[in-house]
Amino acid sequence: MAGRHAAGRVRRPQAPPSLNGHAGVDRVLRTLDTAIGAYIWASGSAPRASRTGTRNDGTLELVVARRRVVAHDQNVVELTLASADGARLPAWHPGAHLDLHLPSGRRRQYSLCGDPADRRGYRIAVRLIPDGDGGSLEVHTTLTEKAAVTVSGPRNAFAFVAPGHGSPAGRLRLIAGGIGITPILPMARMADALGVDWSLVHTGRSRDALPFAAEVAALGPRARVRTDDTDGMPAPEDLLGPCAAGQAGHGAPGAPDVATTVYCCGPPPMVAGILDALRSRTDVEFHYERFAAAAVTDGAPFTVELAGSGRTIAVPADRTVLSAVLDELPQTPYSCRQGYCRTCKTTALSGAVEHRDTVLTPAERARGEMLICVSRCTDDRLRLDL
Repeated sequence: MAGRHAAGRVRRPQAPPSLNGHAGVDRVLRTLDTAIGAYIWASGSAPRASRTGTRNDGTLELVVARRRVVAHDQNVVELTLASADGARLPAWHPGAHLDLHLPSGRRRQYSLCGDPADRRGYRIAVRLIPDGDGGSLEVHTTLTEKAAVTVSGPRNAFAFVAPGHGSPAGRLRLIAGGIGITPILPMARMADALGVDWSLVHTGRSRDALPFAAEVAALGPRARVRTDDTDGMPAPEDLLGPCAAGQAGHGAPGAPDVATTVYCCGPPPMVAGILDALRSRTDVEFHYERFAAAAVTDGAPFTVELAGSGRTIAVPADRTVLSAVLDELPQTPYSCRQGYCRTCKTTALSGAVEHRDTVLTPAERARGEMLICVSRCTDDRLRLDL
């Protein structure tokens, strides 16, 4: 995701969120290899089997082979990570990300924005967030060229399925907000190689703040850039472009109700606005990824007891369990804050858990495991093994 969330998750890929329930996990898994295989064949660089081995904990030891600034405002740095011995790296699909294990112990996720056919290096880009949680600052200050870095993955929580290659839609709309261009770039290139009817809009505060401007321009007339300082703040209709009015286009045979599939990565307000605009639409399949946690808007207050100390913490209706726990235990591990990376997985010893994650299995939930970054409690009190 973008210079986005992060984590250490070990799970099978999940289908991207879909407004109308299309693109289930099984269908995504069945079609990803077919689509990416066609793309790699078209690129003329079919990969061989990877020689790179993972360690027992599932991580890889890589080095920063290249580092460069990719936004005029100097706040986005691109890192190309490679094996020190030049070995081929594990394959990935558009929408995938790496989990970076930073020197401080933080684990952060960043979308892969390079070419899936290039098995010699993983490319990510990280925007510096001065008032963030310190992850982006650590990347900018410690991951210099030749620095060693431990990674997990690639993993995919934003799996791309192109029209005609698994998606029932007739065309594709790509929407990127700022650093959200990172997972979108490989999708656009793949769509173009597959001959898909696609279009893209990249939006942000100003052109100086937009990373990969030259690469977006190289995509040709199907890709458009709009910025707040020259075009004004975009409405959802501006971002949706050709599919804003509805039913302009036709779905694939057998699924005529789905005209367009939309993939969007950007800040929560942008995603929320598009979700609202599409709420009553049945002709659009919407997949999205936020690069920041959404606000809690439908919670209820309760109390958390920390079993290790016996301390109790009030969790207001508008805060997550994680944010409240961090006030008491600042070293509590976390990463994505969106319910899919598993880094904050904790056992609930008592209390009725309201699961809001997308990854825990029924068996894990039956054992009392929960992701405290999103899940809540429907009782007055929750006791955690912390």
